[in-house]
Amino acid sequence: MPTRRLTTLERMPAPDLLRRLGVHVTQRGGELRVWSRNASSMELTIFDSKDPSWITAVVPMTKGDGDVWSARSPKLAAGTRYAIRASGPKGKTHDFDPTRVLLDPYARGLARTSTGEWRSYVQDDSFDWGDTQKPKIPLDHTVLYEVHVKGFTRSNPNVPEELRGTYAGLAHPSTIAYLKDLGVTTVQLLPIQQSVSEQRLIKQGLANYWGYNTLNFFTPHASYASREAQFGGTGAVLREFKGMVRQLHEAELEVALDVVYNHTSEEGPGGPTSSLRGLDNASYYRQMADGDYIDVTGCGNTVDFSLPAAQRLVLDSLRYWAKEVQVDAFRFDLAATLGRDANVDFDSRHPLLHAIVHDPQLAGVKMIAEPWDVGMGGWQVGHFPDGFLEWNDGYRDRARDFWLTDIAAARHTGVAAQGIGGFARRLAGSAHVFSQERGPLASVNFITAHDGFTMADLTAYNQKHNLGNGENNRDGTDNNHSFNHGVEGPTRDEDVVASRCKAMRNLLGTLLLSAGVPMLTAGDEYGRSQRGNNNAYCQDSELTWLEWSNREDWQDDLWMVAQQLLRLRRENPALRPVHFARFGETVPSASQMDWYNTEGLSMSESDWNSPTARTLQYLAASTPEFEEFNRILLVVHGLEADVTVTLPEHEGVIGYTLLWDSAEDDLSEAELDHGPGSEVRIAGASMQLFRAEQKPARRAR
Repeated sequence: MPTRRLTTLERMPAPDLLRRLGVHVTQRGGELRVWSRNASSMELTIFDSKDPSWITAVVPMTKGDGDVWSARSPKLAAGTRYAIRASGPKGKTHDFDPTRVLLDPYARGLARTSTGEWRSYVQDDSFDWGDTQKPKIPLDHTVLYEVHVKGFTRSNPNVPEELRGTYAGLAHPSTIAYLKDLGVTTVQLLPIQQSVSEQRLIKQGLANYWGYNTLNFFTPHASYASREAQFGGTGAVLREFKGMVRQLHEAELEVALDVVYNHTSEEGPGGPTSSLRGLDNASYYRQMADGDYIDVTGCGNTVDFSLPAAQRLVLDSLRYWAKEVQVDAFRFDLAATLGRDANVDFDSRHPLLHAIVHDPQLAGVKMIAEPWDVGMGGWQVGHFPDGFLEWNDGYRDRARDFWLTDIAAARHTGVAAQGIGGFARRLAGSAHVFSQERGPLASVNFITAHDGFTMADLTAYNQKHNLGNGENNRDGTDNNHSFNHGVEGPTRDEDVVASRCKAMRNLLGTLLLSAGVPMLTAGDEYGRSQRGNNNAYCQDSELTWLEWSNREDWQDDLWMVAQQLLRLRRENPALRPVHFARFGETVPSASQMDWYNTEGLSMSESDWNSPTARTLQYLAASTPEFEEFNRILLVVHGLEADVTVTLPEHEGVIGYTLLWDSAEDDLSEAELDHGPGSEVRIAGASMQLFRAEQKPARRAR
């Protein structure tokens, strides 16, 4: 049978009905396009340039194909303040009010009136990027560093006072020098899209410091800009943000944004209506037939991503930040919500998740999922599609348990709670969680994040201390996997301080020597404390700002440990495999792993599982593809009594050189070189990293 030729009409792609939403300016003025399926009428409202409360023009909008409403006006030029008013049907699932002034969901600029109302404005996007390019850090070299824009530099005396706590402060040469000296590669910013505080917090006299309450998906948070930029006219805040990105890129540092698309600041049905609810409540938010919201985020509302228009809103926002603002990576808050279908079930094949990692306009951008939400079936670690990295909370909990709660149990009962096997699986890349195809780099390993105890507080508090949050200590998790080492909170007891410091060194060593992509929370490198507050989302004060002076000596020592570990990670590719190894095969850019017990023999089942045998030797050899061959030996000992290990004998290994010991701040007097089969003393509850020296390759005659 002959092949039928497609007609011209059949060859044509389907029209993009959701194209060019928001305002687009031409030489003849601007056009506004807004999606709403249920509105019955809509109008563009333009305000006076000097008084954003005074209406100067009202332009009726016309509904076209794809439920897109549009209007044109020569007044839609850079700096023009505008809003939308929408009418529509009444009913339990609707919230139309033609007197209400609404923000354009695609607005690239926002301004406030003297009474505190918000207005959209037409943004001036001009910026000179020069020759600056994205750093494109290879994933196996990537080290994420989670930062709050304000809190990072607010107290830094090395930053000019007028720039502290701002985008420009983050881009200051002293800040960049700190990041480069430490050795991280990717600055992951807590939410910087314009956010507001919840009504409850405002009534309490508190503020949402973290910023997980987004007002608009296209505008940078104005209060993080310098005062000069905030009063610098159209585009000044955005230019300061772009300038920060450019400066970081010139220093070969990537910028990642923590983005909150799962819900908006409109809260529950009785919350403030600013945009999506007034434009089409029944479409944008998940609801029951009676109008009650289906809330899988715990934040009052949930955006309905079974809707193509909501999917497109996210994709267009990502494209904007990745292309026009040159952002390198995104971390998706409560990302399971983005993958829920029309039945509110998570689907790893969801069109939005698929589009995020396959959109040609987002090629090369790192995508990181927080792979859970609070709804039914919300924990989805390991189930996101290939192309996503995922926060690995199992790694976090097992690392904390091994070095903290297991040690506490052994002190109190004489026996640790578990053996070393589960810890070893996490150390080697969590192959039981992530598929062979995705590999170890799908795992974002972390010990702490913005949410929870800091690393120092994990070692100093058994309970949370959140009274300052105004909720009678009810907020924040009680499941901290922490151990105070005998004293709750600060102490001058030298033994307790020494135990805590060693625990922090072990936690840092675990994080930075594990297979996967590590994420370090800003301040953990020197032992920052929040005085036991494990939910400091509403604390904008010295409690949450990074401390830059008056540190203890042990804090400076810990910083140097973090710096050293980051250097050792860079220098030893065996620590950062790209792929999982396969038995009997040579897989490029994988690490061949061998495991030994204290006697230098292969691990037995008892060695893996016994709570009394919490010691292993992890020998990892790279399979070179882009770097030189490398082999390391990591010795992990998870009991507080010292132990003697026999270093393993392995083909080709002629010796071991000690690179780092979590029990020792100074190796200047330590014996560094050891032969295979020699005995080495390992201090209680500690780690040692060796480079395995290889027999020189025989030259061909």
